[in-house]
Amino acid sequence: LAVLIRGQEANAVQPSPPSCSLLTAGRCFAGTQNVSSLQKDEAWKVNVRIHGCDIEQGYLCGTMEALNVPLADTPVVTFWEGEIVDAKNYTFFTGKWEASAEDDVRHWSKFPSFTPLLSQIEADGGKSVDLSNYPYIFMRWKEQYFVNVGV
Repeated sequence: LAVLIRGQEANAVQPSPPSCSLLTAGRCFAGTQNVSSLQKDEAWKVNVRIHGCDIEQGYLCGTMEALNVPLADTPVVTFWEGEIVDAKNYTFFTGKWEASAEDDVRHWSKFPSFTPLLSQIEADGGKSVDLSNYPYIFMRWKEQYFVNVGV
């Protein structure tokens, strides 16, 4: 799951890597998760809560509650761990979960804010991209387990 958060403090003086009040424990976000397969195309309403974040290590974790999952009587809650794309700890290339570089570029290209970075990503894999003052935070989340199964 690739995620993008738009920062609101683009003019603030920040250390590298940038501090971010958007990614602190307890912060909540609401949105949709687009689910697509050969048989369906759905958008689930989701609520996300950040439980932990280590900007220096490029790590974060939290829970995601999906509200309108077909065939589920109650919201589905999962725990996820994430990687913040910072060119120091993690680049735009996943390098695991059977994701190819082409898959990653195709996926990140769905975000208009990725487009200005594309040529530099293709040139060196994004290792020299300076995201410290970029007004967006790119991250990938991997759901680890269900929280409320059997409850």
